[in-house]
Amino acid sequence: MLTPRFYHTWDDRRDIVIPGNYDETMSFCVHHFLDTAKAAIQNHGAFYVALSGGSTPKALFEHLSHPPYKDQIDWNKVHLFWSDERSVPPTDPDNNYKMAIDAGLGNVGIPIGQIHRMQAETDIEKNAELYEKTIREEMQNGCFDLIMLGMGEDGHTASLFPGTLGLQENKKLVVANHIPQKNTWRMTFTYPCIHSAKHIVIYVLGASKKEMVKKVLSSSDAHFPIQMIGTREHKALWICDGAAASSLTEK
Repeated sequence: MLTPRFYHTWDDRRDIVIPGNYDETMSFCVHHFLDTAKAAIQNHGAFYVALSGGSTPKALFEHLSHPPYKDQIDWNKVHLFWSDERSVPPTDPDNNYKMAIDAGLGNVGIPIGQIHRMQAETDIEKNAELYEKTIREEMQNGCFDLIMLGMGEDGHTASLFPGTLGLQENKKLVVANHIPQKNTWRMTFTYPCIHSAKHIVIYVLGASKKEMVKKVLSSSDAHFPIQMIGTREHKALWICDGAAASSLTEK
């Protein structure tokens, strides 16, 4: 089995780290976020991060918004974006923006003008264009310091689902993506946007993900959207707990 607590170079596009059990892995996630934020602020005076939904990011936000971690970042220099959003209003429990704000990021002192939610509940195609415009205006090079991602049980990431048109986009940073299997639209970052980031992190925790982790990382064929994440220039870092990685073997 893979030796825990160490980075592994999985291939030329992906690295993996397995810090240990759930609590050890969550601690690693928190410190990785803090270190990335501090380095960005020291380097260029701001931290541009795109958040994701899901239970792991929610737990991460709860940790970051409370002592001892809350005081370790200059939140005045943090700029929040989202990597995808459901077509529901910000009052809906399924809204990723609402989750992050309610989990504590609404109480750490980030200036309201630096919190950029995706407005996916109406005019989603128009608002996707406006969101891309905001990204380009806020960051002159359109390059995030950190993009947070997860993995669905069908191998999707952000709202890039299997078989959807968003997978084919090679120029736009943000698109409205129709998800036939869920009979809905979602706003999502595209591969070009994700692959321009300085740091790309994929959080995968829990035994329920172990078979998909094995399929995704062990196959040389790209059957799932998440398999396309990561380039030689901007590698993706998979952060897995021992349960999620339990089906993996050494390469």
